[in-house]
Amino acid sequence: MTKEHEIIFAGFGGQGVLSMGKLIAYAGMIEGKEVSWMPSYGPEMRGGTANCTVIVSDSRISSPMISVFDTAILLNQPSIDKFEKTVKPGGLLIYEQSTAVHPPTRTDIEIVCIAGNEEATKLNAKQVANMFMVGAFLEKRPIIKVETLIEALKKALPPRRHNLIPMNELALARGKELVKLADQVSA
Repeated sequence: MTKEHEIIFAGFGGQGVLSMGKLIAYAGMIEGKEVSWMPSYGPEMRGGTANCTVIVSDSRISSPMISVFDTAILLNQPSIDKFEKTVKPGGLLIYEQSTAVHPPTRTDIEIVCIAGNEEATKLNAKQVANMFMVGAFLEKRPIIKVETLIEALKKALPPRRHNLIPMNELALARGKELVKLADQVSA
């Protein structure tokens, strides 16, 4: 049986939405998987809405055009409003706590709330807030290895930004830890 995982990343431009998707896709390529990465953003770019769909598969991807997802990683309220309903029953929705005015309410999916912005502020590194979300995602759905994602990060980041790699690694690990803590509390 073919394993395929379809993901939507959505939020405001500047939150690293497209970067999250690109890193997952790139890591999938490094692991020899078939991938699709399709960005979509408004003309405003930074501050406007942005989303991207990513498919990671063990076999050939028939079409990158999808409208329902196994996972949604949502970084703002407009994205929650728009994409909550597109998660397949039994799927996963991860959202940023600080931007949610009306949290997701579906009962047929797993919902995880992550305080990525708050955690990034604690590290004094707001630019890695998105990596807490990726860490949480990979804890719940380990479709690629974290080590591979870090390898992708090293290849994708320009050399002048390599000083941020250790901070990104911390954020990934902490995102995984936050999910484990939340699971223990709800158990």
